[in-house]
This record gives sequence, structure tokens and C-alpha cells, in this order.
Amino acid sequence: MIFQLPSDLYFQYDAYGSNGQSALLQAVKQSMRRTYSTSYLGADGQVIQVNFTDRLSFEVVPGFLNDGRSYTFPNANNGGSWRTTNPRAEINAIRTRNATCNGNLVRLCRMMRSWKRKWNVPIGGLLIDTLAYQFIAGWEYRLKSYLYYDFMARDFFGWLAGQSSDQEFWRAPGSGQYVYGKGLFQYKAKRCYNIALEAIDADSSGYSWTAKSRWREIFGTSFPS
Repeated sequence: MIFQLPSDLYFQYDAYGSNGQSALLQAVKQSMRRTYSTSYLGADGQVIQVNFTDRLSFEVVPGFLNDGRSYTFPNANNGGSWRTTNPRAEINAIRTRNATCNGNLVRLCRMMRSWKRKWNVPIGGLLIDTLAYQFIAGWEYRLKSYLYYDFMARDFFGWLAGQSSDQEFWRAPGSGQYVYGKGLFQYKAKRCYNIALEAIDADSSGYSWTAKSRWREIFGTSFPS
């Protein structure tokens, strides 16, 4: 979710001597805390995550609207920088592909956000969406139903684990913007791939309780319900 900021704030924080982007994120987080005082708020360098007590969560990106309807947003990592995103183009690309794979793309993205929270994976929501978008285009069961979601999770974790740890960025769907994430998620994806194998094997052997406990190791107690 993009939270549009007044344009004069850009010049104020751009003039900081050191990492004005981090200062801006902290200022926005403190402002939001006055509204969401009972919720957890965290910042990972580009987004502010709001976790509610009912397990619903949002990722908020504070940004400045540009000509052409793109946004400039702060990146507090590596000393601070400004980056550009075009969420409308990205949303349209996700919607188009989601419609061609029986709605499974959006559901996969949501599942992987649960994994991110459970395993504290240092990966942004846009990178999750970008990787899921690429994966599902070639996944053989993309037109199947919920009955294949165990395979979808297993295969996606395996695909993630196989991504080169030397790759520094991917291109977001629709906008083509750089989405960074070098060597941040592959190890945890590999671990969860192995747990998913155990869960599927337990389920096929009739040990449904064991299978559920393995999936909850990956996604938390809200999955499966």
C-alpha cells in the first residue's frame, strides 16, 4: 500500500546529512503509531509493517507522487537512497496473470507473506510478488484448485531455494523496476522446502496431525485452519 506524502517532505529529508530516508521512515512510523497504538509497527528499510491483533497485516510504503503516476519512495538500506515504483502497472500485471491461473497467484503471495512473518525472512512484499509472478507462469498445476496448494508451496520453496544467491535484483511485473534481495531468502526457503516434503509425505501416509504440524512450522498456527 502506497501512503502518499506531501512533496515538501521530500526536499526536507533529501537534505539530511546522512540517511534522510531512514529518518523519514521513522517519522512516518511514529506518526502512524498515534493511530495504531495497540498494533505492532516495524520498518524493514523500505516499508512499514502494521500487524493487528487479529493477525491481519499491511505493508505501507510512504512515497511521493511523480509525473506519470509513479512514486518515489525511501530506501534506508546501505546508507539511504531514493527509488521509484509504479504500483498501478504492477497491480495490473498481477491481476492479469492471476486471472490466467485460477486465482492461485494472489493466494500464493498471501501464503508467502505468512511464511515471511513466521520465519522472519528478510524479503519485501514486492519481491515476494515478483518471484511468485515468475514462478507460477511455468508451474504445471497453476490451473488447479486448493487440493494442489501443498504442491504449490513445496514447488515454490524449491524454486526459491534454487535462485542464485549472487543475483542482486529482479524486475517487478508491469513496471520493470529493480527489486533487490541478494542472498536473503534462499537458505530459509530450502529449509521450508524440506519441511514441506515431510508434510506431504505424512499426509500421504495418513498422518494428518503430523502433516498439519509441519505446515504450521512453515506458516504459523493460522495455517491450515
